[in-house]
Amino acid sequence: MAETAASDKTAGARSDVTKYFQSKTPKSSVASDSLFKALLYGSAVLMLLLLGGIIITLLVESIPAIKATGFSFFTETVWDPVFQEYGALAFLVGTLLTSFLALAISIPFSLAIALYLGEYFREGAFSALLKSAVELLAGIPSVIFGFWALFVLVPLVRSIEIQLGVVPYGVGILTASLILAVMIIPYSASIGSDVISLVPAELKEAALSLGATRYEMIKKVVLPYARSGLCAGTLLSLGRAIGETMAVTMVIGNSNMMPKNIFSPSNTMASIIANEFAEATDTVHVSSLIEVGLLLLIVTLIINLLGSYIIKKMTLEQ
Repeated sequence: MAETAASDKTAGARSDVTKYFQSKTPKSSVASDSLFKALLYGSAVLMLLLLGGIIITLLVESIPAIKATGFSFFTETVWDPVFQEYGALAFLVGTLLTSFLALAISIPFSLAIALYLGEYFREGAFSALLKSAVELLAGIPSVIFGFWALFVLVPLVRSIEIQLGVVPYGVGILTASLILAVMIIPYSASIGSDVISLVPAELKEAALSLGATRYEMIKKVVLPYARSGLCAGTLLSLGRAIGETMAVTMVIGNSNMMPKNIFSPSNTMASIIANEFAEATDTVHVSSLIEVGLLLLIVTLIINLLGSYIIKKMTLEQ
């Protein structure tokens, strides 16, 4: 009975304290909280409306091309505005080839930078210099990357093509992938280093105390713990590569034919829009370019949704 009475007395005291602080809460604070919540909700709804508006606008403007070409727009490889033939398959293949090849090239370098900055040397003059260089690399305009690729990468790729006995274009899928890889490394590297630096020190110390080497600790503890964040950085890099326009347009060769190999000149969905939209006068031609933009948006959304699903599964498995 005494314990029950003491428990009731404690509960009553807590209730009195709660009522006291609630009575002291200014009404202005409650109003500010409600206003802030409404602003956040409105911003989220606005973003959804903006995305929906973009999709609807592209879809409406693509109707003339959809009526003229139908489903063959996604299966044909011929793009000839003179004869009113529009097929976007070659541009879809060019976009996916350059993006995923650039991603494959960039992953080892971005992971190495992330491990260096996040695990080995978090502080120091060289670490600060490398961080600044990575951030600066992310802020360089794409046209500068394109000029650099024209004067450095194109001659280099041309010499490789001569050694391999292929047609020495210099420009093409490989050159575009190389410059894209350089451009997307800062995004995945910066996110990766932040995620790796957040791995709890207790887990790493426990692995080392059990006899694991530094390499084994990174392989068995750091990378599994940070894999969802590393995948998020990779996904961000892929989205950057898919939508890149100027640098790719300058070095991909701007050929409307289906690429035969990674050395072939080609076009991406972004580069064909950049090359022809300003000069397009025919209604179907303009509408076809807008439909290419709609296809690019759909591909980007699909890849982002798949990536988000994979990251969510990885997070739940940890």
